[in-house]
Amino acid sequence: MDAKSTLAALLVVFIWGLNFSVIKFGLEELPPIMFSGLRFLIVAVPAVFFVPFPRTSVWNVLGVGVFLGVLKFSFLFVAMRQDISAGLASLLLQAQVVFTILLSLLFFREKLTARQLVGAVIALAGFSFFFQDTGGNATSLGLLLVLSAALFWAISNLIMKRVANSNLLHFMVWASLVPPLPLFLVSYFFETKQPLALLMATTAQSWGALVYVSYISTLLAFSLWAWLLRHHQTAVVTPFALLIPIVGMLGSSILLGERLTQFEVFGGMLVLLGLAVLLLTPAVIVKLSRRIGHSRAEL
Repeated sequence: MDAKSTLAALLVVFIWGLNFSVIKFGLEELPPIMFSGLRFLIVAVPAVFFVPFPRTSVWNVLGVGVFLGVLKFSFLFVAMRQDISAGLASLLLQAQVVFTILLSLLFFREKLTARQLVGAVIALAGFSFFFQDTGGNATSLGLLLVLSAALFWAISNLIMKRVANSNLLHFMVWASLVPPLPLFLVSYFFETKQPLALLMATTAQSWGALVYVSYISTLLAFSLWAWLLRHHQTAVVTPFALLIPIVGMLGSSILLGERLTQFEVFGGMLVLLGLAVLLLTPAVIVKLSRRIGHSRAEL
């Protein structure tokens, strides 16, 4: 991986890591389901008029739109409003890696290697610590909501395995067209009967958060990630995702003043260790070290 690609990967990590703190800012004024619907509306319109439909079944687009857009983000945003800190959400959401492997084992008959089994056990042990200490940065409800969001993300990952040859950015734009209507309906009946009045009273802080999560976190970051996956091996690109919860926790500490308890720190270290075992094979570690070394030499 050359210097330009390494910097692009780190930029995506930075954008997605800070995304959790930005969401917190947006949820201070907007209810979570409405916020999620607005996010996908901004992503889809007007881009959908300029982007061709991806080379895949409409059912795949609908599936990702429902599981990723409607369910995953609804559960995540509801949890983040008052039941879990931004930093902890960025960490626990990575349970999607474990869920994806387990679901692939169940539905695609993929074989679980000894390394993956060890990594999954370590990560699950780390997640269990957060249920032992619910008096810190998360309630029991918040933990269940975020882990459910991770499960829905894993289901959407399985669907996206079937569209591996499609343009990822085009796919995400069209999938983003699915969530707004059902989310706005749910928001109208359960959050506010006067959505327009609420939007008119919204300040620049929430609109800025919407712009960030829509254009920067979704369109820009997914474009860069798709470019990286197109030009480099998946095994070299995906380990960078391990840095996202680290940036997320550092960002929430600086921007929101959040602090993890000692119990949460220990659990988080176990989760990151388990994810590292799952994603970083010896061959990948060698490739990453060589390519990062080349990148430094080029800089």
